[in-house]
Amino acid sequence: MAGRIPQGFIDELIARADIVELIGERVPLKKSGREYKACCPFHDEKTPSFWVSPDKQFFHCFGCGAHGTALGFLMQYDQLSFLEAVEELARRLGLEIPREAGVATRGPATEGLTEMLGRVAGFYAEQLAASERASQYLRGRGLEPATLAAFRIGYAPDSWREVLQRFGATEESRRALLTTGLIIARERPAPGQDPHYDRFRDRIMFPIRDARGRVIGFGGRVLDRGEPKYLNSPETTLFHKGRELYGLYEVRQARVPLKRLLVVEGYMDVARLHQAGIQYAVATLGTATTAEHLRRAFRLVSEIVFCFDGDRAGRAAAWRALQNVLPEAQDGREIRFLFLPEGEDPDSLVGKEGREAFEQRIAGALPMSEYLLAQLRAEVDLAHADGRARYVALARPLLARLADGVYRELLIERLAADIGFSGERLRELLATPEPRAAAGGAAAGGGREPAPGGAARRAGRGGLVTQAIQTLLHFPAAAGKVPEPLRTAVARLKVAGAPALNELLHQQLQHPAASVAQTLERWRDRPEQRRLAELAETEPLVADPAAAGRELVDTLSRLCEDQQRQRMDELIARARDGHVSEEEKLELQELIRGMARAGAARE
Repeated sequence: MAGRIPQGFIDELIARADIVELIGERVPLKKSGREYKACCPFHDEKTPSFWVSPDKQFFHCFGCGAHGTALGFLMQYDQLSFLEAVEELARRLGLEIPREAGVATRGPATEGLTEMLGRVAGFYAEQLAASERASQYLRGRGLEPATLAAFRIGYAPDSWREVLQRFGATEESRRALLTTGLIIARERPAPGQDPHYDRFRDRIMFPIRDARGRVIGFGGRVLDRGEPKYLNSPETTLFHKGRELYGLYEVRQARVPLKRLLVVEGYMDVARLHQAGIQYAVATLGTATTAEHLRRAFRLVSEIVFCFDGDRAGRAAAWRALQNVLPEAQDGREIRFLFLPEGEDPDSLVGKEGREAFEQRIAGALPMSEYLLAQLRAEVDLAHADGRARYVALARPLLARLADGVYRELLIERLAADIGFSGERLRELLATPEPRAAAGGAAAGGGREPAPGGAARRAGRGGLVTQAIQTLLHFPAAAGKVPEPLRTAVARLKVAGAPALNELLHQQLQHPAASVAQTLERWRDRPEQRRLAELAETEPLVADPAAAGRELVDTLSRLCEDQQRQRMDELIARARDGHVSEEEKLELQELIRGMARAGAARE
């Protein structure tokens, strides 16, 4: 997401934000030396282990490991997506997010639309209070007044023109109603007939809200057996069904430790579950679960439980959900499936058995791997070779959609055990490649560096690659002290973490970061960012900028010399065996001269 918003704007946000002020509004901070401390808001503790650094514009908890920038804090504490956190921080600072193609930003025009939607939501709430029929229906469904208020549930009167007349008095307001989908244009209006009419009529109305609580759309449910049972707002500049999750705003407002999300199918299910105390329920908006839904959910939690009715339609919906889930099933994420007794839905069942019994069902939900294999086994007879071959054939396209990693490997092992093969043999038959190294490899010093004596031998705290990155994190201007020949040599390094080091060096040279936090935001959503954040928590290796420049040049020089020495030793060994080419002889001579020059320069 950061790449879709100009990086310069993210830099400006971080440079202008005051992380102490931001966090201090939510957590009581106490000054301690140059930093501030508090009891961590992300886990229970009695002794403060949560520290905020105004110099680094960075927070870190030594108890649970939570850490990040001002944007990261908003994402974790307010449970916002990255774009939502950018919007909130920009709003605080009075900045407008630059508009680019494909980036959904909230400018003045969309603010006017959300204001209109909010006013209509208020009108629907008033109409619910005035309608005994609608109120009686909701009482019969077990919804209490506090729940109706919390979710701003309302009622659209049985009229073709009520919203249009109340809110569409001017051409501008009518255009807003049309843009937000609250009214519909007639295809062939009769002479003298209004060309527009209300979309929602005689329905219970569920406002759909964004992370800041602004109404961006509606879902309407019939009170009787009419069709369609649910009617949603159309796709608009504000509202995208494939992205939004109903109830997510209310989940965030609950302010309870969020460990999982329960994904159900209906608005009423969400409201009733929250009322029962299961305040982590959300629903998709009349559409199958999408990859964007999952990415939004996994930014908040590491566990998602899908809940479906136990009938044929529910199981079909579950299998469709699984198809979309597979690419997002990665190491560290847990996905499970819960099937309710036939004839029950979350709304009715939680009303019958209460929170504790329903949460016991959630605890017993099937892991995705178990559900997937069980569904495939139901299609074949594993007692026969033909059945086992079909089993593998059915699994092949599903496995292909999984990301490489531990999860996929374990699933292959389970599949292999079912057919009596070794995992290695099944991988060969599936013609899948060996697991690739994790993206970025040991970049940013995140993996194991070569043993002492290699090109990245350990020297001081961490290997030389790690030391160079630490220096660039804490003293970005040090990059300007590295001479061009040395930068060229660094670009040719072939050691763990060298690509990230080279990129960071050039990044800090061209646009030196104003703080550690600014650098970390530039690497957001990159696999190396976690390791960079760990290094950001450490103390600088040197005390001042002048020393940092010398430290960086020295570290990079030793890195390059180590690689040259390693290459020289390799060529000498090849020369002894008589396997060195003429080009390699010239390379060896140049390396020897270069090492001699470097030694003379140090003397």
